[in-house]
Amino acid sequence: MNTYLERGREKLQWAAGALHRFCLVVKRLLREQFNKNLYTRILFTNITAFVIALIVLMVFSNVVVQQVTYGQIQQTLMREAKRVNFALLGQAGSASGLPPDQLAGSQIRDQQDLLKYLADVFDTKITIFDKTGKITATSAEQETVPGSTVEGKYLDILRKGSTATTQTMDPDTGQPVFAAVVPMGDSKEPIYKGILLEAKTSNLDLGLSKMRLYMVIWGVVILLFIIFISVYLALYISRPISRLAAAAAEISRGSYVPDDKEQPLDEINILGGELNKLAERLQKVQAESSKVEEERTRLFAEISHELRTPLTAVQGFVEAIRDGVVQDDALRERYLDTIYNQTIHISRLVDDILELSRLESGNITVEKLPVDLNALAQGVAMSMEPVASRTNTSLLIDKKSEKAMILGDADRLEQVIRNLLKNAIRATENGAIRIQVEVRQGKVMLCIEDNGIGIAPEDLPHIWERFYRIKNQRDEHLKEKGSGLGLVIVKKLVQLQSGEIDVASELGKGTIFRICFPSFDQRLP
Repeated sequence: MNTYLERGREKLQWAAGALHRFCLVVKRLLREQFNKNLYTRILFTNITAFVIALIVLMVFSNVVVQQVTYGQIQQTLMREAKRVNFALLGQAGSASGLPPDQLAGSQIRDQQDLLKYLADVFDTKITIFDKTGKITATSAEQETVPGSTVEGKYLDILRKGSTATTQTMDPDTGQPVFAAVVPMGDSKEPIYKGILLEAKTSNLDLGLSKMRLYMVIWGVVILLFIIFISVYLALYISRPISRLAAAAAEISRGSYVPDDKEQPLDEINILGGELNKLAERLQKVQAESSKVEEERTRLFAEISHELRTPLTAVQGFVEAIRDGVVQDDALRERYLDTIYNQTIHISRLVDDILELSRLESGNITVEKLPVDLNALAQGVAMSMEPVASRTNTSLLIDKKSEKAMILGDADRLEQVIRNLLKNAIRATENGAIRIQVEVRQGKVMLCIEDNGIGIAPEDLPHIWERFYRIKNQRDEHLKEKGSGLGLVIVKKLVQLQSGEIDVASELGKGTIFRICFPSFDQRLP
């Protein structure tokens, strides 16, 4: 016996474990499907919400209909009980209200026939009982054993002399049975008997079953409609999102073309617009990156070219001296001078490259303070006079005003003037360089004019480019050559201090550089 119990317990445990595992698998599958995409999530959510709402509605409707119907049945049963009492009172005068031992046999038969007729009319079971609870007459004689009594609760209602309805459960069918108890006779006379009406709800249960069936049928129809609407809505929402996902993939590959087509949803339109903006921004970044890369490549090529020439010369002269090819002391001295000059040129070129790199990257900041440009230009010109005297060139200062105040960095302004004077001295021999500072209409003008060889018209647009050199300049005959970056640095330093620079030149007659700064006096309140 214990063995059978153990086996039964093991089987139950195995079945419970299998059921638990099955539930976990179903739960995992449902969760995966629910979280798979927007389509399944909308579909599952709508179906689940509708099924839950339908079940709640069916339960609520069943309870409400039952309560309302049961209340109507009890009220109807009470009215029918009073009508039965009135009909019995009207039978043969008031004889029906007499005690049973005072009724004649014909009156008893008439009363029995009346009860059967009223029971058929009202579709109820009518029972008459006395104050002891004994049944004296009933519409269902074949169902009642002689000497039967009614339940005590009906007798208690009669003894109180009141009218009431009750609800019980039929033990055979399990269906509710409604009963109404009223005293029999006139309220002015003593109460000898009571009238009990009983009605079953077979028709009501059938109606409720039909109602549930109809609700299920219509629920299935509505569910199919909801599934159709959910599928359409999910596709309506998911299709533009899928297109946006494809657009994002195109952006990542760099082949996206902005789409101006209006989408059906405002949110999708907003997202699409932002995606188009992002694509345009990325395209600009890519274009700028390509431009920067091209510029970097070109810069490296230019730097390599600029450094290769002096390095090649230095290498050739060093190899000649090292290999003993040069025996003459004067020739060796000239070679060493050339090596020295080339190393100076390389050093200056590297310095200018670093300076330009800091300017273009924004790592150089200027400290703007009030500066007298007139005094600054005069000081730089005085320091450059020894250099100009080597080419028999004079520096002339032309003062148009006593003070020319601007906001700027004195060191950077001095660097600008010095670079322009160096270029003017290189281009001039046995001539003059005029430096003029003038305040005009809220502007401070600095002009550096020479009467040197000038610049050809085809070269003039390119002088602001890196490593550009004018072909016919005197640099070919000078030991100290420029790096080709001076004017580029000058322009950036001028722009960094809110200034503007311009040039005018005529070949064989000279060049004029004009720099314009806002006057500091105009800034004062």
